This record gives sequence, structure tokens and C-alpha cells, in this order.
Amino acid sequence: MKNSNIRLIRMPEVLSKTGFKKSWIYLLISNNSFPKPIKMGARAIAFVEAEIDEWVEDRINEYRINNS
Repeated sequence: MKNSNIRLIRMPEVLSKTGFKKSWIYLLISNNSFPKPIKMGARAIAFVEAEIDEWVEDRINEYRINNS
């Protein structure tokens, strides 16, 4: 399945999109509560931007449902 619209983003952009610190992102990943990164090399990871955006939208929707 090929999708030329897939964009990989690095940790600084994930931090910007979520407002979280790196340590909290890693904790969420270890608890299977955040999209898994893709290993790009020995010391590099990236995230699928659409997965991060969907995760953020899900958190917003959960908040609105629980606080309405």
C-alpha cells in the first residue's frame, strides 16, 4: 500500500504538536498509549504525522465528551 502523502516528523515537531516533554512521550509509548515511532537509523526515530494528529484529535474528543 503506497501513500505519497505520508509525512514523517521528528521528535521536536511531536513535542510542539502535543505540548508534552520528551520523557512523557516516551512514557506514553512504553504504556502503549501513544503512536509507536519508526526507527530511521541507529539513533534516529520519526513518527507518522497522521497518527500523531489523530492521537491529538482523540484526546480532544475524549475531553469534550467527558466534560460536557
